Amino acid sequence: MSKALEAEKRSGFKRSDIRVLRESGRVPAVVYGKKADGIPVHVDAKDLLRHVQRGGADIFSLKIKDGSSTQVMIKDVQRINGRIVHADFLQIDKNTTVRATIAIDYQGEAKGTKEGGILQIQSTELEIEALPDDLPSSLEVDVSNLEIGDKLTAADLHLSDKVKLLSSEEEVIASVIVPQVMEEPEAAAEPEVAPERVGDEEKSE
Repeated sequence: MSKALEAEKRSGFKRSDIRVLRESGRVPAVVYGKKADGIPVHVDAKDLLRHVQRGGADIFSLKIKDGSSTQVMIKDVQRINGRIVHADFLQIDKNTTVRATIAIDYQGEAKGTKEGGILQIQSTELEIEALPDDLPSSLEVDVSNLEIGDKLTAADLHLSDKVKLLSSEEEVIASVIVPQVMEEPEAAAEPEVAPERVGDEEKSE
């Protein structure tokens, strides 16, 4: 579990209030859950970014300045020009399953790439469901045995029986393809030259 994130409750909700928060390095956010019916808070932008960069099922403690603390995970973030401007936190109940989008960690070197093939990654993450304590930090998959023409689908992942795959089992996540050979452009055909027509010579007087 990662480091706690400190938060303060929001009191102003006008655009000017939100702008002042953002200009001071804070990000407005809302906490949702069975015991948290849309609690408006704000957090430090740099501290929030560290949690966002961890990705996946990063569960951490959100400590609100009034003394309360709750376990949350990031449900969604909104960005403008790459900058986080708003966040939604989902309150975690250890006895209730949660949905999470987890990154796929590709392991090994595909056999087909040694024969000239190209490993093509079609998916970098999948959606799963599990109890908070059973959520994996990443989904490992071994591509070592992939030959040219082979593919892996979401169904090929070896998930714990405590983890449910929500993404389609038929979703192709990786394959080894034959590289496309660039055909050399055909030499442009030389234009046919019409035979010169010899005109009648002028009769000299």
